[in-house]
Amino acid sequence: MKRQRHSSRGAALLAAMLIVSLVAMLAAGAAWQQWRTVEVESTERQHAQAQWLLLGALDWARIILREDARSGNPDAPTDHLAEPWAIPLQEARLSTFLSANSSNSGAGSTPTTTSSAALSNSPSDDSLAQQVYLSGQISDLQARMNITNLLQGNQIDLKSLQAFERLFEALNLPAAQLNTLAQGLVAAQQQKDGAPLMPQRVSQLSWLGLTPQTLVTLAPYITVLPTRTQINLNTAPPVVLYASVAGLNMSDAQRLSDQRAQNPWSSLDAFHKAAGKPISIEGTHSVNSRFFEVVGRLRMPATSLVERSVVQRDQVDVKVLWRESGSLQ
Repeated sequence: MKRQRHSSRGAALLAAMLIVSLVAMLAAGAAWQQWRTVEVESTERQHAQAQWLLLGALDWARIILREDARSGNPDAPTDHLAEPWAIPLQEARLSTFLSANSSNSGAGSTPTTTSSAALSNSPSDDSLAQQVYLSGQISDLQARMNITNLLQGNQIDLKSLQAFERLFEALNLPAAQLNTLAQGLVAAQQQKDGAPLMPQRVSQLSWLGLTPQTLVTLAPYITVLPTRTQINLNTAPPVVLYASVAGLNMSDAQRLSDQRAQNPWSSLDAFHKAAGKPISIEGTHSVNSRFFEVVGRLRMPATSLVERSVVQRDQVDVKVLWRESGSLQ
């Protein structure tokens, strides 16, 4: 009988230990699941806040471009790298912008007023604003060579092709890659069977056969815009000036780039005089721009995002053509 009682007590003790272990495991699992849910919700909330704030930054960039057009001469507009839109916004705490916005609230609301509402939902938002960093830049897309200019209807524009040949030569890129690009553009434009879609982004030029290495080298100097565009002589880098203006050598392009930093050109005639040699730029170049790229970067404790937008400005009307966002690398 004693052995049976000892055996029963041992079985009961073992069962109790198993039950306690099971409850502990269930409790730990429930706690972990709750913690995971809170973390996911917090990350998603910060991601949504980041998107709202980047939208506010885009609206602010549109205001800057609109005010730039409004303050200029409508009969002879010029855009150059000494204007406010061309000055990059260095990384700064969001709280800096919010405090500046609060001090100006009596003069009316701004786009950041709406977007900053995403950070006003809890008592901890003030401390969060201290951990959020915003930076950005507006770039002139007409400082680059437009891939769309290679097409004239369903054919290759020979003058533009010659400019791209000089660009590929200056960048030490194989001419065969340019031929592949040109043939791919014609096929996409003519919508031949099996032809790729017409690219809308520089990254999509790989559809036409450009290698990743070629795209990386070309990216700072080319763009893909919905219509043919002129190159802005006031903002184009020296290599683009050299490639797009027949008759210039690289030293001429560098000299002109240095000269315009002190005195941007107000007309094509002014550039003609500065070049000091016969050149042909009518119809292909200008001293103003309509297309710009806006890049906004936001760094938060659990989320880092970058957003790229392309905007088109027609006088004081600034509209967004497309936006894309992703995680910072």
